[in-house]
Amino acid sequence: MDFNELLSALSFVVFTYDNSPITLLQLLQVPLYLFLAWFIITRAGRLIVKALKRRHVGADAIHLFTRMYFIISIAVLVFTSMEILNIPLTAFAFVSGAIAIGVGFGAQNIINNFISGWILMWERPIRIGDFLEVGEARGVVECINTRSTLIRRNDGVHMLVPNSQLLENTVTNWTLIDKNARTFIRVGVAYGSDVIKVRDLIYQVIGERDDILQQPKPVVLFEDFGDNALIFDLIFWVSAVSETDIRRRRSEIRFRMYELFNEHQVVIAYPQRDLHVDGNLTITQSHKN
Repeated sequence: MDFNELLSALSFVVFTYDNSPITLLQLLQVPLYLFLAWFIITRAGRLIVKALKRRHVGADAIHLFTRMYFIISIAVLVFTSMEILNIPLTAFAFVSGAIAIGVGFGAQNIINNFISGWILMWERPIRIGDFLEVGEARGVVECINTRSTLIRRNDGVHMLVPNSQLLENTVTNWTLIDKNARTFIRVGVAYGSDVIKVRDLIYQVIGERDDILQQPKPVVLFEDFGDNALIFDLIFWVSAVSETDIRRRRSEIRFRMYELFNEHQVVIAYPQRDLHVDGNLTITQSHKN
């Protein structure tokens, strides 16, 4: 087959739309164009993401860029393909009307979550890496998708939360401004203990650690005269990325506090009751044969 015969075969009209002939060559051009264009787009996207990471751009900003980049790229590919096939945009008027009807009857939640996802990525009230408290669940944001947000809970389980819930309900973001969080440890010592020594020992525990923030300064409060103990509260601030990190530090402080109390004969109180009996109390001992 010579060149003229090949050109004639490629010029074969497969179908006609709106008085515009669609040839075999046009149908072959579209997948080749899409493959080549998508290869270039994905390669360029990876290079741009690597450049952004080298400039230490935040993960949430990179995520927003990749979403917008690929959506715009897909739109350009679709319109260019229609241009190659000589298909006008009015051809999709019926389809757009059907989509509008579908949205009105059953896709409100999907569209709501989709728009909420873009609001989250654009306004950034919640970012990748933030530690959230959603209802009774707590975890770190790993990905913000167009429909839902992926959160890894403290127990390692992944939780998918619809984006609309993150905007419509109350969400506690522990790391929105910074990663600083306040926490406290409560301890009760026996009545008769030297309260000044107890306070100094607690401050000693805090002074031995370099992961406790000094501003705001840690404070030890003589909280109350309890039923069975003198109650002390240690209030301090830490820089942490998760609740597990805070719990680990509280545990380490309690271990050290218990060690110092034992060295200085400070008794950690336990529940006890004094029993007063009016009258005579007779105790009898039974003998078993």
